[in-house]
Amino acid sequence: QEVTIRAKVVKFSPEIMGTNWLHIQDGSGSTGTDDLVVTSATPVEVGDQVLVQGVLNTDKDFGYGYSFKVIVENANITVE
Repeated sequence: QEVTIRAKVVKFSPEIMGTNWLHIQDGSGSTGTDDLVVTSATPVEVGDQVLVQGVLNTDKDFGYGYSFKVIVENANITVE
């Protein structure tokens, strides 16, 4: 499913498995369930306000301990 989310970057890990990994928070959810993981070619910085557009996937397992109940992959990101 295609999603668009406006959120704040709370963690950024560049070039892991060939892509950038972001953790974003939009103010929804509660502590422990309020991070959404996003992969993108776009580099960002912690604290950036971003608009994320991409496909929401569930139950994604990349192996090596990287498994996610919810993830947005290959997102287009606009830093606002």
